Amino acid sequence: MAGPKKSNTGRVYASALAADAFARSVLSANGVPDAHAAIVANCLVHADLRGVDTHGLCRLPVYLDRLRAKLINPNPKLEPKRVTPVAATLDGENGFGFVIGLRAMQEAIDMAREYGIGIVSVKRSTHFGMAASYALPAVEAGMMAMVFSNASPAMPPWGAKSMLLGTNPFCMAAPGGKHRPIILDMSPAVAARGKIRRAERRGETIPLGYALDAQGKPTTDPKAALDGGVVLPIGEHKGSGISMFMDIFGGVISGANFGGDVGDQYKAYDRAQDVGHFFLAMKPNLFVSEDDYRARIGTLIERVRAAPPADGHAEVLLPGEPEDRIEEERRKRGIPYAASEVAALQDEAKKAGVQPLVVSDQPIS
Repeated sequence: MAGPKKSNTGRVYASALAADAFARSVLSANGVPDAHAAIVANCLVHADLRGVDTHGLCRLPVYLDRLRAKLINPNPKLEPKRVTPVAATLDGENGFGFVIGLRAMQEAIDMAREYGIGIVSVKRSTHFGMAASYALPAVEAGMMAMVFSNASPAMPPWGAKSMLLGTNPFCMAAPGGKHRPIILDMSPAVAARGKIRRAERRGETIPLGYALDAQGKPTTDPKAALDGGVVLPIGEHKGSGISMFMDIFGGVISGANFGGDVGDQYKAYDRAQDVGHFFLAMKPNLFVSEDDYRARIGTLIERVRAAPPADGHAEVLLPGEPEDRIEEERRKRGIPYAASEVAALQDEAKKAGVQPLVVSDQPIS
């Protein structure tokens, strides 16, 4: 059935195939070339599958708003320019961050295949969603990866009270040999601002410790956190320092905006965002043999898993393992969406004149 029916938990479900087909059709109807629409749709749905639903299909309406406002270029000419044999710069021409990010990482992988390492610095990009989207192609190619980005202001530098730094994401990944890859994808904030926006959209509260309101007081109200409030860094000064370096790698060295100048995709409709990114791909056998790397990474993984669990933990998990399990489950049972989120998506379908997202009020299996 097409119309969203609300379940007892306030959730409806869509298959990954249905979500992907829906996103492609809406994007194509808004003038996005089919190849680019496929990339954006895949990244959004993959985020939902992995449980990173703050960066999934729920973001589509704001991307479309910015596309219609001509703040996102639907068809940029992405031509990386190599500045050394192992480093390139890429002007994203204000295209979709997903398309730019994958092009940049592919260039980094190509250089790493030939020279062992490849680095691409990106300017004039836009929000690129889940950072793991760009590390995954690298590990699938047998490479290690680092992905950094800056973002619009959301949290203060440690010791300050006004927003300046973004919840600048970073992802690091390594092939696991005979095991699954290790993928760390995180924000230097206690909670990415997308989680607070999701809580506001769903009429939920946020835990204490996520954010402060405009008066600098801890709040559980997501609206208060977003209206003049700030999110908080992990580990106090440590998270603030990490965020600053993501701004250096993403913005300062790329030529993109930095230091509080990245446009807020929800508010800055007078200009492009000019987000900056940094992508690195590297062969894991630069310093030891391939067999040695596989043996050594396998030993590390096995020792981590064999560590005795602390109280309250049934097992010790590797970075990325919870997301793998969520993806396996959601591919079987469908992706859960809030009925309010689906209503916004169905509005976009109506505007575009395409079929609505097919959802069910129960898990699909």
